[in-house]
Amino acid sequence: MRRRLLAQGSPRHLPPRRVLMRQGEAGSSVWVLIDALVKVSAGVENGTESLLAVRVSGDLIGEMAVLTGAARSATVTTCGRAVARQIAGGAFIDFLRRHPQAALTLNQMTIERLRWSNQRRLDFAGYEVGRCLARVLLALAGRHGRPYGRGVDLGVPLTQAELGGLVGAKEDTVQKALRALADRGYIAMPKRSHFVITDPGGLGEYADLPDEKIRPKPD
Repeated sequence: MRRRLLAQGSPRHLPPRRVLMRQGEAGSSVWVLIDALVKVSAGVENGTESLLAVRVSGDLIGEMAVLTGAARSATVTTCGRAVARQIAGGAFIDFLRRHPQAALTLNQMTIERLRWSNQRRLDFAGYEVGRCLARVLLALAGRHGRPYGRGVDLGVPLTQAELGGLVGAKEDTVQKALRALADRGYIAMPKRSHFVITDPGGLGEYADLPDEKIRPKPD
């Protein structure tokens, strides 16, 4: 099934910081990420921009605008060199019509993304910024983390401002919360945009997720 979908488009080799789609534009295609890490961001009328999500190799992006006919709801930008396949919207819709199993898989993917968004809203309502941040770090490491010494590399290069977008907080508030987590020994920040969870168990306890297990991908 995946091979048949990929056959609908051609591979594209993309440079870092390449915008694959822009918020507000018409959606005429979808992208399948082959070897890529991209950031999904959006802004509001006053100019405030927030990071909504990250997507990695194997993910599909751009399907919402193609399926609904609405404008793009977010901007997607590559974090580094990337390989992806761009598939025309008409070909993608026709593929779903001919392959009901693919449509079911797409529905399951959409539900999983909705669950992520709903969990973030619940976190915002129930916890202060430090614990919201801890919960997001654990969630990201669970999806994208890699072994790093005795800890877990987050697996995603994020600025403090982007982390703020994920937890609904200003950058200076996030800076204070990150310092507090580092002082407790839960995380380390070896360099800019690089976060390592050094004590997953401790961070899980602090985040009120004592049973959370991080299974990083092998190097």
